[in-house]
Amino acid sequence: MESIPQTENPLVLRSDFGDETAWREICATIRRPVGAYRFQAYVDFLDDPAYEGLDMVRLLALIPAGYSHSFIVVADHVAMTHPEHPLLVIDLSARRGRSFRALPTGIQAIENNLSIANMDFDEFASEVDDDGIFRDFPDP
Repeated sequence: MESIPQTENPLVLRSDFGDETAWREICATIRRPVGAYRFQAYVDFLDDPAYEGLDMVRLLALIPAGYSHSFIVVADHVAMTHPEHPLLVIDLSARRGRSFRALPTGIQAIENNLSIANMDFDEFASEVDDDGIFRDFPDP
């Protein structure tokens, strides 16, 4: 299996190929601007069957030295089969391998803030619901 490629934008990597319709829905949701300010996720999608079944241990081993992004998003079996499609977001820097799940509608905020270091991974990870999914920040 090849190393995870360097990309201009953080990756959304597909590791489950059981449901093409779910994958298309996930991608469309991530591409759709959200909120009053129409935030967009600046991500690249990696849809390569070579990565099918990739688990966290193997994924982390495939991240090359000097990888330019602090996180990766994975569309794994849970994301593809769960009705809300919660994606796995994995920290590649401070606490490498720490993860949480996020709805596709949250990837815009996660990518925007983590990519410019406006927020850190812990700020999102600490706001997951009881089921381990980040849906949004609570209203003040």
